Amino acid sequence: MNHMTYFQGYRPDETANSEANQRLLRNVRPSGWKNPHPSGRYNLVVIGGGSAGLVAAIGAAGLGAKVALIERGLLGGDCLNVGCVPSKTILRSAKTLGELARAHRFGVQVEGVNVDFRKVMERMRRVRAEISEHDSVHRLVKLGVDVFLGEAHFTGPHTIEIDGQTLMFSKAVIATGSRPAVPPIPGLTEIGYLSNETVWDLVSLPPRLAVIGAGPIGAELAQAFRRFGSEVTLFDVIPRLLGREDEEAAEVIRRVFEQEGIVLLLGSEIIQVSRKDNAKEFVYKWNGKIHTLLVDEILVAAGRLPNLEGLNLEAANVAYHRRGIEVDDALRTTNPDIYAAGDVASQFQFTHVADATARIVLQNALFPGPKKKLSNLIIPWVTYTDPEVAHVGMYAWEAEKAGIAVQTFVYALADTDRGRVDGEEEGFVKVHVKKGTDNIIGATIVGRHAGELISEITVAMSGRLGLRHLATVIHPYPTEAEAIRKVADAYNRTRLTPTVARLLKIWFNWQR
Repeated sequence: MNHMTYFQGYRPDETANSEANQRLLRNVRPSGWKNPHPSGRYNLVVIGGGSAGLVAAIGAAGLGAKVALIERGLLGGDCLNVGCVPSKTILRSAKTLGELARAHRFGVQVEGVNVDFRKVMERMRRVRAEISEHDSVHRLVKLGVDVFLGEAHFTGPHTIEIDGQTLMFSKAVIATGSRPAVPPIPGLTEIGYLSNETVWDLVSLPPRLAVIGAGPIGAELAQAFRRFGSEVTLFDVIPRLLGREDEEAAEVIRRVFEQEGIVLLLGSEIIQVSRKDNAKEFVYKWNGKIHTLLVDEILVAAGRLPNLEGLNLEAANVAYHRRGIEVDDALRTTNPDIYAAGDVASQFQFTHVADATARIVLQNALFPGPKKKLSNLIIPWVTYTDPEVAHVGMYAWEAEKAGIAVQTFVYALADTDRGRVDGEEEGFVKVHVKKGTDNIIGATIVGRHAGELISEITVAMSGRLGLRHLATVIHPYPTEAEAIRKVADAYNRTRLTPTVARLLKIWFNWQR
């Protein structure tokens, strides 16, 4: 893969050679890099230098193993180069605009706010370049990892070929990540589109932007570009926003998006797209009628596909399917000496899950004894809209499908004192417990700091602490985290059954 394909946006000549991007490349794809000469068998060969691959390689080398890491594109993978780091950096700018738009509610009048989109993107590239030091070739080499840059493919159950050289291994892990899926819309490929791999190279703001896909990535970027000043239209075949999320949570975000002027065409079918003069024209069906729309740019955010091409998995006896590599609960493939981690091995395609799966692989591949299990992970995730949507565990509908009766407790952030003083008009904490117990099976939080709040519930679930225990935790006052204690208090009140209340009344009467 040519690393310069990562820098192809509106005007790549202005971004590919920018100082920040050149610094990034010096770290994650240095020109003139010469692959080392392999000698002997490696304890672990890692294919893929993204979040999962880096954790696996650095962790194994730190334990004293002989390790090789192979990357065909840019070290750091999606997260650093085209995912979490650039997206969260520009979302910070968008969040500032949201605060300014709400400033009048707090008695602060802000006049003449201007967005310098070029500087927003320049800051993103600068931050990305700074963070790239952590994922650099030179850091990996210093930590004892043999770094190979280029295309690799299996030549047997224990051998990999790269750049004409053969690497022998005792164990290997495939951590090649994923890429944007492109929906089969007639004309889309011909007229061109942006994805999470190319949108970061924009140097001018598209006046009119269509976003295809109302999941987390589409929702986050739709809101950001709307706040920057684009007219944004958000398409999805699913008839609601954030189709996977809690319905009440998704409804909060829908109301916010409509208030901010994002046009939501949910439950729509895009029939075709084509070029019309200097614009791009959509023909789509919505509410039973055919409509047209002119935009300047299209952003595709319609799911992900695993990166498996060219690996020659058949030679290694590794089975795979359209969603990724076939693994067992220990993340072992059909070749018992080859494991998989990250996006190619998990339905949860998040950086923190890539990290967690890599740690499972380290334990299971390098050491004997009991195996760590993927199914034991308690996985939280966050959609970084404003407000944020955070979730951990099961949704109520998932529990119902699994035959688990649940009891749900909800507390609005607006009803906390901190929520009132901060003007939190939307948002809530919702916790599901197994009916008849205080065992937490899932939770959703909506709020401007939901991503920070969810960890308390994740810790409780990981430590098998019931909801009643959270009522005993002292929370600083005033904080929005008090809503979690309020939910726990609500659960405790359900323990005061009529029988218990009658016995307590007898007790207190006797005490007088």
